[in-house]
Amino acid sequence: MRVVLAGLATSHPYTDARTLTRHAELVVWEQDPERLRRFTEEHPAAKVAGSLGEALAARPDGVVLTVPNPQVPGALARVLETGVPCFVNKPAAASRDQLDALDRLAIHERVLSSSVLRFAPAFAGVRVDPGEVLAVRATVRHDVGLWAGGYNAWQDTPGEGGGTMVTMGVHGVELLVALLGPDVRLVGAAGAKRHYQGLRSEDTGVMALRWGSGVTGTVEILGVTEGESYVVTVHRRDGSRTIAIESGDDPLTGLGYEGTIDAFLSMVRDGAPSPVPWAETRAILDVLVTAREVT
Repeated sequence: MRVVLAGLATSHPYTDARTLTRHAELVVWEQDPERLRRFTEEHPAAKVAGSLGEALAARPDGVVLTVPNPQVPGALARVLETGVPCFVNKPAAASRDQLDALDRLAIHERVLSSSVLRFAPAFAGVRVDPGEVLAVRATVRHDVGLWAGGYNAWQDTPGEGGGTMVTMGVHGVELLVALLGPDVRLVGAAGAKRHYQGLRSEDTGVMALRWGSGVTGTVEILGVTEGESYVVTVHRRDGSRTIAIESGDDPLTGLGYEGTIDAFLSMVRDGAPSPVPWAETRAILDVLVTAREVT
């Protein structure tokens, strides 16, 4: 099996490769020489391609796509031409223009884009009866201090990577939509800089959501934090249920990285459709893009 890692724009493909290398031959393409050097030092057996076209010409069985958000629509269009399964590392769009460009693509059923948390063992098997739910809340704790020093500035730029509201907010919105479905819209959002004044976006944020059923939801984003964790609270008449997702002793398993790659490999090996329908991903992206627009 051969898998192309098309881009190393964030930390995620480095993590993905640690699982993929146990199952497949890796071909990697990355525009930044320093990022590529870091990757090949860890994975010296990976074959290096000089361009996206060269990587795709290697006849991969699947593609993991991780390029800066403005480049996603163009790069994904080229991957779609091959017909092979594709995992687009989150978030697939961070602005209205980017989302509109994705809408013009013929995205097939073997394209997956998701927060890895959906596949975390602590969350993956959770089911709720929407008729019993009064409200839901997701709390995202993930420090964004690296951006304040200029690291990956495109991620912190609202019009490019979406900033904290989008890049970290996707985790909370993903978890709530996984529970309650894609019939959801944003009804309000706000962000602030509470600590990292050097940011281009915000380090704290909040979103208010409403499902067509009438259930309301809140996503809290805390980008100033000593620890990384994700908590979902489901409120019902008889009390509240809390689901906590933490890295534990093995972050690859605990945070859902391995589960995500397992889902991707099921698409590659077995021809399975994406476990997250694109319509659901599209609903999540619309919430995030709208939150970015109003803040």
